[in-house]
Amino acid sequence: MTSVTYFVAQPFEFTSAGRLVAGAPQQVQTASEAVRRAEYMARKGGAIAFSRTGDLSSGDFDDAVILKSFGQVPEEV
Repeated sequence: MTSVTYFVAQPFEFTSAGRLVAGAPQQVQTASEAVRRAEYMARKGGAIAFSRTGDLSSGDFDDAVILKSFGQVPEEV
């Protein structure tokens, strides 16, 4: 088993109709970098920093772990 953890910052932005939608996620190297990047991304609405750990060989990954949330994000996140 080859376990790996990915750290991601995911922005959420408002459309012209006022709807909150996901922007392009950015993978980073560390949890603290994901939190810093998400905080910066939140200036346009909101963002989350999260991690996912799993097995590269099988493709099985655990559910995402939210590290920190900023601004407005969808409730289902």
